[in-house]
Parts: sequence; structure tokens; C-alpha cells
Amino acid sequence: MTNQTDSKTDYSTLIEELATKGRAAQRKLARASDADKAAGLRAAAKAIRAQSHQILEANAKDMASGEERGLTGSMLDRLKLDEERLEAIAGAIENVANLPDPVGEVIDKRESPSRFGLERVRIPIGLIGIIYESRPNVTADAAALCLRSGNAALLRGGSEAIHSNRALHAAFATGLEEAGLPADAIQLMPTQDREAVGAMLKAAGLIDMIVPRGGKGLVARVQQDARVPVLAHLDGICHTYIHADADPDMAREIAVNAKMRRTGICGAMETLLIDANFDKGSDVLAAIADAGCELRGDEKAQKLDSRVKPATAEDWDTEYLDAILSVAVVDDIDDAMDHIASHSSGHTEAIITGNEDAAERFLGEVDSAIVMHNASTQFADGGEFGLGAEIGIATGRLHARGPVALEGLTTYKWQVKGSGQARA
Repeated sequence: MTNQTDSKTDYSTLIEELATKGRAAQRKLARASDADKAAGLRAAAKAIRAQSHQILEANAKDMASGEERGLTGSMLDRLKLDEERLEAIAGAIENVANLPDPVGEVIDKRESPSRFGLERVRIPIGLIGIIYESRPNVTADAAALCLRSGNAALLRGGSEAIHSNRALHAAFATGLEEAGLPADAIQLMPTQDREAVGAMLKAAGLIDMIVPRGGKGLVARVQQDARVPVLAHLDGICHTYIHADADPDMAREIAVNAKMRRTGICGAMETLLIDANFDKGSDVLAAIADAGCELRGDEKAQKLDSRVKPATAEDWDTEYLDAILSVAVVDDIDDAMDHIASHSSGHTEAIITGNEDAAERFLGEVDSAIVMHNASTQFADGGEFGLGAEIGIATGRLHARGPVALEGLTTYKWQVKGSGQARA
């Protein structure tokens, strides 16, 4: 394996070597049965459990380094592994193993005007490059989803989680080998140099799709520099709108959960919109502030609770990933949807209301990847959607949208079945 180098030419060569191995492994994987792939994932989960001590030791190194580097509390929370989280990682891999294999599914079937059979059949995309930051669970989630959908993966994790990622990848590879599957189907980039990422982004013809998972800077760079198709989302600027007809207890409980359950995930609420005709707004803000959240709001929001600080123009467009919340009081549902249209990143929005007509309007007119009624935005997650794990939340409009799991990692081909037809 080529090691870290200093020149762009060498990094291009490195990516070519890794991609060649990955594509060869993907062709072998294409011949593996559904049962073989599922067995490989179960073996990988078993290996992660067996190597838990080594993985947690590696994670402790990353946590110590992160504290020395001054990572925020939310970043450290995303980085941290413990026995419970490691078991959740292994369980998520097993969940993916239990999902139906999308490869080979006939999407539709028809007869052409020339009387030959036509079928659209799901197939793997090929070799997928995944570039991510901080969260070591992405190493396992991405590996499991790619393998189950018949794809090879080239993973490039962030330097914050370098030891954790290497330990998780080593365990995953052990499981694949024990199950008789090609370990090169899931490769981890052997260098953290940014120039290697640049080489990945330019590897058209070698890498079939890039999936970035991380902060706005990472995703923007990938979208700007890539010569390979990109499946991405930018910020998770998620909104919750408390409608005039919301149940006060429900509104309070959901709002606190949407912000404070885990502040560092992309589905965390970043802006709360309170209808001017909802008369328990003060109670909702008090509950959020009492939970330890800093509130920044407009003038009307500041009148609801003395702890609300003045919001700046930047606050409405900020993904805090921390215990900070922007709050605005809106005149009605139209005002709320206008605010969302102006400031949303297209990730997840929720309305809290007992008014079914208002809910249906919101669900139908708000143009985000996920739109919710009477539920916390923290449910914006592939596992919660019954998809097993997810490789990310896509906020664009092409190919896949929302939680991207197995189906989102496939494309299709046309199969034509004739009986001797020749076109005139």
C-alpha cells in the first residue's frame, strides 16, 4: 500500500491504486449472494464486539487529542465512543444485514411497442468515496450500507477520529475476510493529507460517487472541486413551528427534545418559530432555557422571556450544533413558511399543531427533504425511518433525498428480453 506522500502526482497514483482494488473487489461482491453479504455484515459486527477493547483504547487517544486541540463539547460528544455506543454500532450493522437486498429488484416491467420485454433492475452504483468528519460511527454505517447494496467504499475520515476509524475499519475488514468476502471492498484512506481528498474529488472514471458528511466548509469544498458526482447536504438548519392550535404540553416537550436531546446532530432544531397567537410561548422558552440552552431572538421573542438575547442576521442562517437556539415570533403559518423558505437548508422542518388543515398545508408546501407534523426533528434519521442506518441526509433534488440508505446507493439498468426482433 502506498503511504503518505508529498506530491499531487503521488496522491493521484494512490487513489488510482485504491480505486483499482476497490473496483476489483466490487466485481467480486457483485457475485456474492444476498446471504453471503448478510453473513459478512454479521461477522463484521461480531468482530467489532470482539475488538471492543482495542477500539475504545483508540477512541480514548482521539478524545484526549481532541480535548488538547480545544474541540467543542458537541464535537467531543460526536467523537466519543463507549460500550453502549459501540454496541449500538454493532447492532446497526446487524440491522442492515437484516434488511432486504435492493440489488436485483425489478423496479418496473412492461412490454415495448415492438413486443420485447423491458425491465428496470436495481444495481449497485460501484465504488463510492465517502469523506466525513468527527463521527467514527460513520465508518461502520457507511461500510455496512455500501456492502449490503453491493458497492465498494473508499472511506476518508477526519483527523479527529483517526485512531477510532482505523480500529473500527480493522475490525470490519476482519469480519469480511472471515466470511469469505473481499476486504478491499471497504478501504480506509491511509493518509489524512488534504491533497489526497483533492485527488479523490478528481478521480472521475475511478470513483463513481462522492458522499461528503461534515461541516459546511467540507461539503462546500467537495461540491466546488469534485469532478465526480456528489450526493450531499450542507447545513442542518432545522426549524420547528409552533402553530396557534398547538397543544401546549406537546409543544413544550417536542421543542425541548428537538433542541436539547443531542445538540450536535444535523437533525437538531436550530430555529424555533412561535405563532403570535400561541399563548404559551413563554412556557416553551422557559423550558428550553431551563434545560441549559442559550436563546437568541427577535424583539417579540425577547418579550416572552428575559433570557432571550438579541439575534443577529447571521443567527437565522447558522447551524449551531450546540446549546444555542434562534427564536422568532411569526404572525401566522404563511409568515412561518416564508421564514423557512428564506433561511432553511432544506433538511428538516416540523409543525406542531392540532389543526389538520394547517398541518397538511405545511407538509405540502414546505420544500425540505423531511417535513414533520407533531414530531421532534431529532427523528430525522435513517434508523428511525426503518432504513437501518444511513449514509447521510441528502437535501438536493436529484437521485436521492432525505435519509440515504440502501436504495439511495443503487442505480438501475434496463434489461431487454427479445424473441428475435430486428428494427426496421
